[in-house]
Amino acid sequence: MQQLVQNLKNGDMAVLEVPFPALNPGHILVRNHYSVISAGTEGKTVKDARLGYIGKARTRKRELAQVIDSVKVNGLSTTYQRVMHRLEAPSALGYSCSGEVIAIGPGVKGFTIGDRVACAGSTAVHAEVITSPVNLCVPIPNDVDLKHAAFTTLGAIAMQGVRRADLGLGSNCVVIGLGLVGLLTLQLLEAAGVQVIGIDIDTDRIVLARRLGYGKIVHRQDPLLNEIIQDISRGEGTDSVIITAGTSSHDPIDLAGQLCRKKGRVVIVGSVPTGFNRGPYYKKELDLVMSCSYGPGRYDKEYEQKGLDYPISHVRWTENRNMLAFVDLLSRKKLDIESLITHTFPLESSQEAYQMILERTKSFTGVVLEYDTSRRLSKRVALKYQYRSEDEVNIGLIGAGSFAQNVLLPALKDRATLIGVASGRPNNARYAAEKFGFDYCTGEFEEVLEDDRINTIFIATRHDLHAPLVLQAMEKGKHVFVEKPLCLSQQDLDFIRNAYKSHGVQLMVGFNRRFAPQIQKLKKAFQPGIPVAINYRINAGSLPPDHWVHDAEQGGGRIIGEVCHFIDLACYFADAAPSSLAAHALSDISGLNDTLTINLAFTNGSTASISYFSNGNKKLEKERLEIFAGGQVAILEDFKTLALYGNRYEKTKLRRQDKGHVEQVSRFLKALRSGDPVPISMDEIYRSMQTTFKIEESIINHQMIAL
Repeated sequence: MQQLVQNLKNGDMAVLEVPFPALNPGHILVRNHYSVISAGTEGKTVKDARLGYIGKARTRKRELAQVIDSVKVNGLSTTYQRVMHRLEAPSALGYSCSGEVIAIGPGVKGFTIGDRVACAGSTAVHAEVITSPVNLCVPIPNDVDLKHAAFTTLGAIAMQGVRRADLGLGSNCVVIGLGLVGLLTLQLLEAAGVQVIGIDIDTDRIVLARRLGYGKIVHRQDPLLNEIIQDISRGEGTDSVIITAGTSSHDPIDLAGQLCRKKGRVVIVGSVPTGFNRGPYYKKELDLVMSCSYGPGRYDKEYEQKGLDYPISHVRWTENRNMLAFVDLLSRKKLDIESLITHTFPLESSQEAYQMILERTKSFTGVVLEYDTSRRLSKRVALKYQYRSEDEVNIGLIGAGSFAQNVLLPALKDRATLIGVASGRPNNARYAAEKFGFDYCTGEFEEVLEDDRINTIFIATRHDLHAPLVLQAMEKGKHVFVEKPLCLSQQDLDFIRNAYKSHGVQLMVGFNRRFAPQIQKLKKAFQPGIPVAINYRINAGSLPPDHWVHDAEQGGGRIIGEVCHFIDLACYFADAAPSSLAAHALSDISGLNDTLTINLAFTNGSTASISYFSNGNKKLEKERLEIFAGGQVAILEDFKTLALYGNRYEKTKLRRQDKGHVEQVSRFLKALRSGDPVPISMDEIYRSMQTTFKIEESIINHQMIAL
């Protein structure tokens, strides 16, 4: 299938052949008929991408700060490579479309194959096939034109702004900014019995709005503007102002303050600065409120991704119900969408549409992309086909996100044969396949697992998929390298160990730290067999409470998702199995348990204290490891600087941080070729994960756990 993408490095756009997106539980697969270009939001994205590096830095100050921090830790070369990867990877565009349901994921109710639907959000992109979570799509009646239904997302944005204005019958309202969302807002207000006044600085928009007959339309520079507002509002000022403009000027918000009556309300829908002249807002005691996109539920992962609805008795108008209400108005012929459509382009000519928007060569309002629904589509993209020897390590990758592309794939390239890559995001799959030399890319991981040419699977998905994919891959007789954690429960850990014993394949977990060059040097500095005392402090930094890692079902939390790394490294240095642990977490209102200390005892008398802190400061190095044994001390800071205190003092410092990813992958591949055991045994993997699972038990029960 085809998808419109943009290169964020230089702004180039292309229509690429990409695989179908993955169909996840709670989602439907939709073949697009139409999608709408948001000239404001998408236009800015495209414009920013065409800026030079200095221009990009000026518009993305937060990302610039992250780059600077990365240089300090990872070095200039590694940071540059990662930034270039981010910029070169094709980025999707679009968030409003309509089409026909062609497949339904597990757990979906209320939709059937063949249904006509409108979709919203980050997955509702300009592509022939898209996936949509159920709360971001709505059915379209047969009496509604699918072309008009493609505007549903934008209509929901306008509708939420109207709801935030809290107007009743007979009220009056000013709309500042008569782009597509502004014109939809005018129509919705009129349909609700509100007297409307539209204002804009663009003469073409003024002419169009007047021609369409949407209320009283006034140019911003009209000297009679204030008199017109006073006349319509009977000298009181308008009840509410909805700002749908997109500008860096303070004029819209200052003008809103001037036009509103006492105790009126100003609603911000568009992207405008919120600094304003305080006087009118203070003296009139105005309410200034934001309108969040399509409505309640937006950016809530429980609502959007998991499909958990808000009870209508508590939240009357969610984003999904706003979308339904908009479609209902279309069905009842209360809105005129056809008059807003000024241009329709086939998908293959979409670059021309964006060029027109950016250069403003023509006057435009609603710009629609149309898809050839008679075209035969392919779920996968074959880039090449070469014979692969069974004696080689022939790899299939499942999951092609940032970690896979920045870390795993560079470590694999030219060290193994790359055959198939599966990723839920079509543009990611195509980019990874092309850049690193895979034969094909797909959105269905089953295709990679079923490929007889592939004998080794690398798994780099989100944590909840690790265990089921590991089990399926082993059942197919394939060796497995899976990123940590291996799984999210003791039950799955036991299933995997049993499968490992049954299928005769190799299994490796991404506990990379033990392969870091400074760790290897540190290990050799101590006499084998003597007990060690370990003090390991991790300045992990905070993650937002709604980050997917904190999600118990998807990420498992930071203890399972991250602390397992440090448990494994402690076990590696102790060179013995843990015999007991006691863990204590800092109390936090969200119950995340991501600031904690863990005390471990080992069967050979070694001890370890692991301090995993999320409440620190990023200016401090992230990891500090101290090992005490036999009259010697070693201190490692951030896998760069190693100090050894013994008969003599020795200090070494690497130019850049190396956490052992490349060495780990290299040794795994070497073991597969030679037939030797992989560098981390199943017993070691099992005890590291089992110990990790016991940490939360210790925290909850406030007791030491015997292992």
